[in-house]
Amino acid sequence: MRRTSSLSGPAPRRARATRRAGDGPDRVYDGLRRAIIEQAIPPGTKLPEGEVAGRFGVSRTVIRAAFGRLIAEGLVVRPSNQGARVAKPSQDEAADILDLRRSIELVVMERLGDGRMTEAILRDLRAHVAEEERALATGGAESIRLSGEFHVRLAEATGSPLLARYVSELVSRCSLMLSEHHLPHSGRCAVQEHSALIECLARSDMALASIQMAHHLTAVADRALKGQAPGRPELSRPDPVPPEVAQVELAQTGSE
Repeated sequence: MRRTSSLSGPAPRRARATRRAGDGPDRVYDGLRRAIIEQAIPPGTKLPEGEVAGRFGVSRTVIRAAFGRLIAEGLVVRPSNQGARVAKPSQDEAADILDLRRSIELVVMERLGDGRMTEAILRDLRAHVAEEERALATGGAESIRLSGEFHVRLAEATGSPLLARYVSELVSRCSLMLSEHHLPHSGRCAVQEHSALIECLARSDMALASIQMAHHLTAVADRALKGQAPGRPELSRPDPVPPEVAQVELAQTGSE
C-alpha cells in the first residue's frame, strides 16, 4: 500500500547530540532518499525548500546540498524555473536505465570472478537476503530498498568505488520505478533470484552466475515496467534459462 508523503507528517525531533559539519546534508539526504525509494514520498511530489528545511530543522543551504546529491542520483529533479520534486521517469528513460544497469552489473559479475568472493562476503550476502525476507513478511516497501542494496553490496565486493557508485545510482533509479508497481509476489521473486545467484557464486560458477544475473535483471525490468503503455523500447533478452539455473531456482523455492 502506498503511503502518504512524509512531508505531511510530524516534524522529526532534533537530535540533542552536537552535530559535526556535514552531518546536516547527510542526514537530510539519507532521510529523503529512503523515503523516496520506499515511496513514503511518491514520485512527482513537490519538495518546497522551506517546508523540507522546517521538517528536518536545518537551513535551506543544507537542503540545497542534499537536493544536489539526490538530483545527481536521479531521484529528484529540478526543472528550469521550478522547484524540486521527486523524479518520475518516462517510459524511454526507464528502458534506458534498465538496459544500462544490466550491462554494468554483468561487468560486476566478471570482476567477481577474480577470486574476490570470500566466505565473509557470502555470509554477508546471505544475511542481507534474510533481512529482505523479514521485510517482505511485514509487507512494507522497505523490501524494495533492501533488494537494491543487495546489488550495491555485490558491486562493492569488486573493490571498485567507481563501479559501486554507478551501480548504486542505477539501482536507486530502478527502485523508484519498482515502487510504482510493488506487489508482494515481486519481492518474493527477487529474494528467490538473489538466493539462486548466491549459490552460483558460492560454487565459483561465474559463467552460470552471469547468466543468473542477466535473467534476474530482465525479470526486474519486467516488474519495473509493469503496466506501461505498449510501444516502449523492448529490453534485449538473454538466452533461455539453462537447466542448471532452473534447478537452483527450484531448489530455493522448495526450501521456503
